[in-house]
Amino acid sequence: MTGKTVLITGATNGIGLESAAVLAGMGANVIIVGRDAGRIDKARTYVKARSSASVASYLCDFSSLKSVNNLADQVLGDVPALHVLINNAGSVFARRTLTADGLEATFAVNHLAPFLLTQRLLPRLIASAPARIVTVASGAHYEATLDFDDLGFARGYQIMSAYRRSKLANVLFASELARRLSGTGVTSNSLTPGRVATNIWSGAPRWVRPFLTLWVRRTFMPVADGAAPVVALASQPEFADVSGQYFNRFTPEPASALGQDRETALRLWQESARLTGVL
Repeated sequence: MTGKTVLITGATNGIGLESAAVLAGMGANVIIVGRDAGRIDKARTYVKARSSASVASYLCDFSSLKSVNNLADQVLGDVPALHVLINNAGSVFARRTLTADGLEATFAVNHLAPFLLTQRLLPRLIASAPARIVTVASGAHYEATLDFDDLGFARGYQIMSAYRRSKLANVLFASELARRLSGTGVTSNSLTPGRVATNIWSGAPRWVRPFLTLWVRRTFMPVADGAAPVVALASQPEFADVSGQYFNRFTPEPASALGQDRETALRLWQESARLTGVL
């Protein structure tokens, strides 16, 4: 990865931070994106301790389309070449929450923000080809529903239903993106890293957090193990020409029936473009 530039969202903790550290240790110039300045400083220190490669950082609130556009403007102005984009940032919300843009927050943060960022950075990725886009999804997408008349769960919001829908959107987006990038030298894949002990569920209801903590400690894998397949898809030669796949960690597997439906993927793309203002 020496000489390669990698941008990772949600890189101040968990899978994103560990992926940044490992890729930097492989020689990549790493760009950390997070929403908290203090955590970014700590993440930079952690990553720099693992490598002498360049480590840059940007602030971005993925619940704001304006913030995502500002991030894209900064990266396009500062970064002459971009070889890997890892869409990793994610969150959940115990109660239905609307962003400043009037969008349901789980769907906005987990899908619409990476959709917008990827669209904005695509010209730089194509110009830097061969390049890769890795989108961190989840096996939870197998149980997801998708209602285009109510994408934001104005009716019947539940934390897990919203999370599953956002992860299904990740899978559909990655596959449709791969079809559109055919012949450009840029690949697009999604994956589930498995059950990983991260803090994504900090947005769960307060009463359930102690039970979640115990469940995570007993049944979830360490962060380093969760980051391993993300790093592999971003860097290993055997995946250089693989595109449009959903991976269960290191192994390509069929996505859900809905996750493989091309008409659904196209409609989601069109709706996502409308909601984010992508022309």
